[in-house]
Amino acid sequence: MSDSFLLATRIPMTRADFERWLDTPAPEPGEIANPGAVFDGWYWNGKAPAWQHAETGITPREYLADCIDDGGYGLTYIVGHRDGALEAYLMHFGFCESNIYTLLPMFAAAGKLSSDTEPSTVLFWAETSGSLREADWQGWLSTLSVGPAGARFTPEVDLAAAIAGLRPAEQRFYDLVRELARVEESPEGADESAHLDRDPRYADPALFADRE
Repeated sequence: MSDSFLLATRIPMTRADFERWLDTPAPEPGEIANPGAVFDGWYWNGKAPAWQHAETGITPREYLADCIDDGGYGLTYIVGHRDGALEAYLMHFGFCESNIYTLLPMFAAAGKLSSDTEPSTVLFWAETSGSLREADWQGWLSTLSVGPAGARFTPEVDLAAAIAGLRPAEQRFYDLVRELARVEESPEGADESAHLDRDPRYADPALFADRE
């Protein structure tokens, strides 16, 4: 298995609701209807989730800004509001359990603010290149359906539609990776890298509103 783990989602919502979500404290895992079923039906079928690693009470604004500012080379995050939706494409070097188990309930809370009555899908998978995989790939680790009616882990989702919707975020992720690789070779690499992580093409400026 790869040592790079990714979470990605696209949840339709207004800009106002996106900013509202940024200030919504991370809920308990019980925000999800079946928190014990994280891996059911996928590659890690039967694996017990480790919800003790989840942080609750912290807001997405605080948490994501901390990850982007302090995550170093272990995290590569694309997150923001684009074309009428919350978009997130988050890569972790290694299975960062605290991040994964904190972000899943955060996305469940985001689903409550969706402008679409149909649920959106949060994908979790491992892939060295950071790319999306095909819909019939057997290596998916988890799929979380989120929406105004609630959140539930379920393998019975339209992965093709979810993957297609995430292609623009995937492209921005690769754009960021290429730029980070370029600046690593320059004498000012560390400073340039920090600026890139906060570039509005990749991280919504609202994430850092309390840090200016």
